[in-house]
Amino acid sequence: MADDRPHLAVIGAGPAGLAATVAAAAHGVHVTLIDSAAQAGGQFYRQPATELNAGRPQALHHQWRTWERLRDARAGHVEAGRVTHLTNHHVWFVERQLNRRTGDADRNAFTVHALLGPEQKAPAEVRADAVLLATGGYEMVLPFPGWTVPGVLTAGGAQAMLKGTLAVSGRTAVVAGTGPLLLPVATGLAAAGVEVAALVESADPKAFVRRTRALAAQPGKVAEGAQYAAQLLRHRVKLLTRHTVVEAHGEERLEAVTVAALDTDGWVRPGTERRIACDTLAVGHGMLPHTDLAETLGCRLDGLDVQVDDEQRTDVPGVWAAGETTGIGGAALSLAEGHIAGRSAAARLNGTEPDPRTWAPAAKSRTRLREFFAALDTVYAPPARWADLVTDDTVVCRCEEVTGGAIREAVDGLGAGDVRTVKLLTRAGMGWCQGRMCGPAVAGLAGCQLTPSRRPFARPVPLGVLARAGEPGSEAQPD
Repeated sequence: MADDRPHLAVIGAGPAGLAATVAAAAHGVHVTLIDSAAQAGGQFYRQPATELNAGRPQALHHQWRTWERLRDARAGHVEAGRVTHLTNHHVWFVERQLNRRTGDADRNAFTVHALLGPEQKAPAEVRADAVLLATGGYEMVLPFPGWTVPGVLTAGGAQAMLKGTLAVSGRTAVVAGTGPLLLPVATGLAAAGVEVAALVESADPKAFVRRTRALAAQPGKVAEGAQYAAQLLRHRVKLLTRHTVVEAHGEERLEAVTVAALDTDGWVRPGTERRIACDTLAVGHGMLPHTDLAETLGCRLDGLDVQVDDEQRTDVPGVWAAGETTGIGGAALSLAEGHIAGRSAAARLNGTEPDPRTWAPAAKSRTRLREFFAALDTVYAPPARWADLVTDDTVVCRCEEVTGGAIREAVDGLGAGDVRTVKLLTRAGMGWCQGRMCGPAVAGLAGCQLTPSRRPFARPVPLGVLARAGEPGSEAQPD
């Protein structure tokens, strides 16, 4: 750094990362905002490619004014030299170094290692006094017969395609699975001219009646849900609750899906199967937090979430975390957590004790939103018997082409009782995605809990980059 200001590295430019960057930069800290995308915004505020010259990108979003405030504040800090924004930087490791004599962290104690550009071959490094992890989450998709047929994609993938490229996968779609993400995906596709033949939700609407207290505390969220419902009615989208996709049909391309009703125990009700013609299936079963970088730093996890205190600090000194990585809760919660984390990091890096009163409104919002999404988690759960729909010849691990039958043989025939042992016996999870896609399914078929994988790196790294890591002259520069 060219000045003596404390230096904070924020990893992730979604809602949490942007809120943290703006808050920290406004309070005397230089921030390097590091993100893998070409533009800020993350998945929630994903922008169309500049070359598309989109006339009304706000039509694809809600909370657009919030995005504009974050975008303009970030741009102002960049112009003033308080923020350096590094785009197309894919972070694979964060290294924490301690003084060998004292055991304490020195200045620039953290080194963020990244790979540059679409090729992800050239290395870059950023050194900082502290790190704030805003790495977001990723979708969970559970397998079923035919889920590898072209035309089947994740719900978030369909949304990203629409927001980022202004394109859709086909003319007729079914949106299926469970979770609040299905609503904006279905309405977004319908508004783009796609015929959404059905929204297939496995949750039972009656379950919301038992969560009235949490719902009443968030009238804005209830109103948002009502708006989506009105859009579904306007576009004549058929809503099938307590239903699930049983099979996807097609050879070269998706042609139809079979859906069926579920009973109260999560079993498919015999005789309720119906076939729906479509060329696109957007399916998702909720979200999981990205914790790879936190795990390699040694941060404590609470289940699958990074554990933080009231200031969004992890138990590793100098490391904060905010947003979906601390627990899935949507953009509003991410903004609140990011603001608190940015204010806390700025105060502590400047050598002062943070004053929680300065972020009291954000803390109040955080508490209410966490309660709200905790209630939603009990409603939006995958069908209890989903694994029974996975046939022995259904591919579960797409990278290594491991079938459901191979996983069941590892468990029933060879005695595997956890995901790691199944991986060693079948190679499920050894491919390019390192189990991010198939991990929940393998755990479900094995009848065990999904646990953190403790991967050494957050993404594949060329051996040449590993060999050169730490050499002088590899500091990153803004694009």
